[in-house]
Order: sequence, then structure tokens, then C-alpha cells
Amino acid sequence: MANPLLEVRGLNVRYGDAHVLWDVSLDVTEGEIVSLVGANGAGKSTLLKAISGMLQPMSGDILFRGRSICGAAPQEIVSIGISHVPEGRGLFTQMTVLENLELGAYPAGVRARMGESMEHVFGLFPRLRERVGQKAGSLSGGEQQMLAIGRAVMARPALLILDEPSLGLSPMVVKSMFNLVRTLNEQGVTILLVEQNIQQALILARHAYVLQTGRVVMQGEGGTLLNDPTIRKAYIGSLAAAN
Repeated sequence: MANPLLEVRGLNVRYGDAHVLWDVSLDVTEGEIVSLVGANGAGKSTLLKAISGMLQPMSGDILFRGRSICGAAPQEIVSIGISHVPEGRGLFTQMTVLENLELGAYPAGVRARMGESMEHVFGLFPRLRERVGQKAGSLSGGEQQMLAIGRAVMARPALLILDEPSLGLSPMVVKSMFNLVRTLNEQGVTILLVEQNIQQALILARHAYVLQTGRVVMQGEGGTLLNDPTIRKAYIGSLAAAN
């Protein structure tokens, strides 16, 4: 079995006095799509923020390519090959599409190839080329999500972390967003995905983890969890009923 690209080991994280993650462990193997699913408030976004250096764990460890990155600053984590597209996108809305993309090529190791990276992003998202001079805040929701992912891709990540990429998008745009996730993975980008559409997240995933009140309660192949009666009753069935 291949060595994991990312290893999370016994992670505990607090928000103030609230203990949010409890001894969380997971592996992301290079080349895979790994999905992290669970109800709202389960701690999924907290885990992603800890991996990308936005939150510091109380205990446990996070290793990338066998090296501990606990305590590393977010910019250092980006420079070693991890890009994070947060829930809510985090765009600089008063800056243009071009300026947002250029900021994605911040790490010194990728700055020299900015033009090549830009063409790659425009190949993934032709709409962004058409909107290159517009302010990010003037884009539609789908276009903003394209820009957020494009900016992350500009850093040429080995691991792309996506937090709720389909949130608030129309069904047509959601379908294209999932196709894009698959395309990026086929191009060699390893992906850690948090997604409200649990059924689609499990269809995409080679491996998946179920987070419940800050603890990993199940894990397995995406297809296996998709067909698990407990998962279907707890998550997929309720989503189907809500729709």
C-alpha cells in the first residue's frame, strides 16, 4: 500500500472552551479523492482549518509527505503543496479576477510559472478568461467558486482541500463542479473533500470518513459507505426527504 500523502494522528482541537475534535485520525493517499462527511457542526471545517494551519491543535500531529506540519503558518503550508478552498470562498471581492488568480501564485516555487498556471486555470474555467478584468464581487456564485478553486490551483498543489464547493450553487453548476473535481484528480491532484451533497461525495471518493460530534465514527471505501444502511438512514435518506 502506498504511503499516505497526508496523515492526521490523534488530533484534538478546541474553539475557546469548546472541545471540537476528539482524537481524529485519517489518511489521504496520493492520487485519491478522500471525502469527509457528516452533519453540520460535526467538526469537518475545523479539521480542514487545522490541516491548513488556520487553527492550532491542542494535541496530535499532522504529517504531509512524512513531515510534521503542526504549528506551521498557512503560507508555509501552501508553499509545500497544500491549497485550501474554504467554505465561503474567501475571495478578495474588490480585486479583479486576474489579481485574485495572481495572488494564488504567491509561493516562490511557483511564481516563475505563473503564466503557464494561468493558462491551465483558464483551460479549466474558460469563463474566468472572459471575466478577467471584472471585480470578483461582481461574479455570479458559480463564477466565484470557479475563481476560488482557480486561485488555489495557481499554487500547483499536490493536495487540494475543498470545503463545501457546491454550497449555494444551482443544480447545473453543481454538476459541473463535481465534474471539475474529478478532472483535477485525473490530472494528478489529490483531493480532500468536504461536501454537503453526501451521496455525490461518496460516489466521488476512493475512501471516506464519517465525522460525528468531532469523532471519526466510520470509514471505508466511498461505494461501501454509500450503500451502508446506517449512512443512508442517517444522511442520504434525510437529504432525499428534504429535497
